[in-house]
Amino acid sequence: MCNRKISIVEEVLTINIKPGWKKGTKITFPEKGNEKPGITPADLVFVVDEKSHDLFKRDGNDLIVSQKISLADALGGTTISIPHLSGKILTIICPELIYPGYEKIIPYEGMPIAKDPGKKGNLRLKFDVKFPTRLSSEQRSTIKRVLNGDAP
Repeated sequence: MCNRKISIVEEVLTINIKPGWKKGTKITFPEKGNEKPGITPADLVFVVDEKSHDLFKRDGNDLIVSQKISLADALGGTTISIPHLSGKILTIICPELIYPGYEKIIPYEGMPIAKDPGKKGNLRLKFDVKFPTRLSSEQRSTIKRVLNGDAP
């Protein structure tokens, strides 16, 4: 009969998550897994996962945000305020014509690039243009004249 004592040893391991780490990034603690007599302990491996966000979606190092705007703002220009992940409020001026599929790129406001400190991806602003559901006949006539170039 073998009289072996088993002792439980607790050890605190710290993982310093770096800004910009992507889903699937592995952190390995060599030989920190369970031990058995005569067998080398296994490596302990943690895998980074991403938590979804209500406003932003991640695409590589870029952040994507969808913004609802009216048809009038899409055609006439608008200014949008977005609360950024960093805590600051981004004020984005959009004087350009916004059309279906249009995407505005705001450089260096995306995720930090873990392998290149100091650099960031882009913020990609996508637009969801809300069309009116009703127009008076006078409004329809005016819009038609303006868009056809017949307005005075």
